[in-house]
Amino acid sequence: MDWDSQETAKEFAQLDWILKTNGTQKISEVWSILEKSRSVAISNVRLLEEENNRIFIEAYGLQDELFPDVPDSQIALARADREKDCQRLISYAIGCVMGRYSLDAPGLIYAHAGNAGFDASRYITVPADSDGIMPLTDELWFEDDAAGRIREFLLAGWGADTLAENMAWVAESLGTKASETPDEAIRRYLTDKFYKDHLQTYKKRPIYWLFSSGKQGAFQALVYLHRYHEGTLARLRAEYIVPLTGKIQSRIDMLQKDSEAATSTAARNKLTKEVEKLKKKHVELLAYDEQLRHYADMRITLDLDDGVKVNYGKFGDLLADVKAVTGGVSDD
Repeated sequence: MDWDSQETAKEFAQLDWILKTNGTQKISEVWSILEKSRSVAISNVRLLEEENNRIFIEAYGLQDELFPDVPDSQIALARADREKDCQRLISYAIGCVMGRYSLDAPGLIYAHAGNAGFDASRYITVPADSDGIMPLTDELWFEDDAAGRIREFLLAGWGADTLAENMAWVAESLGTKASETPDEAIRRYLTDKFYKDHLQTYKKRPIYWLFSSGKQGAFQALVYLHRYHEGTLARLRAEYIVPLTGKIQSRIDMLQKDSEAATSTAARNKLTKEVEKLKKKHVELLAYDEQLRHYADMRITLDLDDGVKVNYGKFGDLLADVKAVTGGVSDD
């Protein structure tokens, strides 16, 4: 049961602290229940192991040489960890939105190839994303971005009455900076840390692939590899990259006008700094768009039998952490 509670386990059914509630349950209370149950499980296993030790010590007359005591550190069961458990919650939420899992049924729902046979009707409580593409942006550029979908997931799972409190608790668990709202903290985790955690969880063989424009962070998006198909890159470009390029240019134009109308030097300098930042992102995005167009025209297909390492390398520098995933000649 402990092993199967991990997302990477073959028999994983559902995140162990996702509970069906009446819409008034607080995530903090659910996690407290989880914390207590895990503590009890560890205590029970320790007692069983100590009893086994006593049986063997007595059977072989080793009372003067061995002791039956087993420290908690040797009990190989998962401990409750608020930060890591919330990271797991985010990962499961993304899985539900991508269509890998569903709050309406246990276990793996979709893990075929090329989005073939994908059935949207299996995702009622939390609707699956229409294309398996989830933008990760440092501010709200798209209505269907990851931060917005996490909010929808918490709303669907625990209801509107406790949404604000639940958002705040999750954000605090992930690490909230001063003057940061819960939405901003969760958005920052998604853009800065989620993929690192995902690579670690799946041992550098990710199931959600991060398309990234580069170090300026102009654009990032997760794509569920099982829903990727030969038209995904064209859709990524048409639905996200091209519109974002226009939005950033419009923002630059607006800020430049505001800068010209600014009545104080401090305000003008602040706006100028923001314009320069956006210009760098705009240049990066234009270059990425050109690169993406080239690969979209190739209409790349994946053969899942080749494995993540081979397939991940088919996209050049469109993806993040390419070297970490594809490895070198010595990587097996």
